[in-house]
Amino acid sequence: MAGGSSEPGRTVTSKALAILFAFESGRRSLSLSELAEAAHLPLSTTHRLVGELVDSGALARDPQGRIQLGIRLWELGQNAGRALRDTARPYLQDLFSLTGETSHLAIREGYEVLYIDRIYGTKRVPRASRVGGRLPMHATAVGKVILAFEEDWVRDAYFNRQLEQPTAFTHVNPARLAEELVQIREQGYATTAEEVRLGSASLAVPVFHTGRIGAGLGIVVLSSQAPGMLRHLPTLRGIAAQIERATAHIPLETLRASAKIER
Repeated sequence: MAGGSSEPGRTVTSKALAILFAFESGRRSLSLSELAEAAHLPLSTTHRLVGELVDSGALARDPQGRIQLGIRLWELGQNAGRALRDTARPYLQDLFSLTGETSHLAIREGYEVLYIDRIYGTKRVPRASRVGGRLPMHATAVGKVILAFEEDWVRDAYFNRQLEQPTAFTHVNPARLAEELVQIREQGYATTAEEVRLGSASLAVPVFHTGRIGAGLGIVVLSSQAPGMLRHLPTLRGIAAQIERATAHIPLETLRASAKIER
């Protein structure tokens, strides 16, 4: 029984992490029973671990007694990707100033893109994610551009799974997607139109690091403005080159999330 657990194969650490990961769904608060169900744990175990996590500040209780992420965990989370975010932030602000569109920077984490930073525009563009949020790579422009320039084994592993389809316009056919990635490598940018959220379109370019893909830099516009968004391509490429130069001193492993795709 791992870690003194009554459930073979599950340590106390894995159980505590399962409770924390239950909040990845985006829900701000959960009841004890909802947490137990999401973490696949007995209610008594969940109650005990939640109590310890609340005492440590990792979790907190709202006025209704529901559980939410604690301020201490949020503070720790702000350190993730800090080197990249702090270095790239001025250039991301330039991108927003020059385009007037919601601008963001993302890296790969496993099968998803993790949004490191984002500056929101004033237009009411449907929002699909937030800073610290994740989305499937094949449904986003930043994800597609990262996947297009990744190593072959990463793409092979990505296609060897069921691809999520957030909207009816999401490309989920592996053969079609593979062809699209070839085109993205040739043209040096990726676009999407209502593939992750109806009403929005996106454009992204790669940000390289010592010759390898490090991140994706993109903007999000209203889908009605999609036909004209390529006018921002020179600006995106110029800002991406500036970020590449500015982050050259940061180890590549710091720029990229630890890959969860196994070779």
